[in-house]
Amino acid sequence: MTDAIAPVSYQLAKRDPKAFVKHFAGSFERYGFAVVCDHELPPALISGCLNRFKQFFALPGEEKLRYRIPGIGGARGLTPFGVETAKGATHYDLKEFWQIGRELPPGHRYRSSMPDNIWIPGDPGFKRAALDLWESFDQMGRKLLEAIAVYLGLPQHWFDDKVGEGNSVLRVIHYPPLKEDSTGVRAGAHEDINVITLLLGAEEGGLEVLDRNGRWLAINPPPGMLVCNVGDMLQRSTNHVLPSTTHRVVNPVGARVNFPRYSMPFFLHYNSDYPITSLPGCITPDRPNRYPEPILADDYLRERLREINLL
Repeated sequence: MTDAIAPVSYQLAKRDPKAFVKHFAGSFERYGFAVVCDHELPPALISGCLNRFKQFFALPGEEKLRYRIPGIGGARGLTPFGVETAKGATHYDLKEFWQIGRELPPGHRYRSSMPDNIWIPGDPGFKRAALDLWESFDQMGRKLLEAIAVYLGLPQHWFDDKVGEGNSVLRVIHYPPLKEDSTGVRAGAHEDINVITLLLGAEEGGLEVLDRNGRWLAINPPPGMLVCNVGDMLQRSTNHVLPSTTHRVVNPVGARVNFPRYSMPFFLHYNSDYPITSLPGCITPDRPNRYPEPILADDYLRERLREINLL
């Protein structure tokens, strides 16, 4: 279990929607994080995709680099070890990752901000399985946004047309075993850029959340549970009613240094041309508007990617 964040069953959303909204979104307001069990992501699809990526990450470094595309901020394909660096950190994160995004038809208005996906040849099932998993995450994320909308006093489907063609990405992360002379940490302290993040793989120790009291809380749910957190875009939309909480992945100790760690975060984003503004219901005399000037979601994303050395 987690040290402080009690899991909530997604099945509660069907039996008692008000109770689910209270527990799920209430955890978001308290911690910026929530833990969801009994979610609707297919276990067989998750394990099948992860096994395919484990085989890819086991390839020699030079072979993997064929799937890196410079100039797109790691949006698709491989971002190799030694690149992403947390804002303000002096050393890069000890990880590599692969990203998959939304498939767009020719001539789509968002093609300038959403590159084509990269696929690994020689595995005909890879593309279908990866896109099916991406779609499952996207559907699950949009259902969770319904609870957040209700919590904020908005119509249940308020987020639908704001994220319906969002620049959302599935990231599969490989943290290699640590070398004796390793410098830095697996993931430096940071906040996510997007609307909400859905994460699988947190049961392998290392993920920690910075509590409002300045304490680092370990997040180690039982296997298969979904860890969700608020991103900076939603924090901005809610004028910090829902906080984007600092988190990190610390290095293991003892025998675990010899084991790799894998995780699958899905970063759910607004549509690229959505103007991020503070919701009127989140602005009060005691909570004045922190963001009087709107910013387009894609402009905000690119600004933040530059800060972490991806652009």
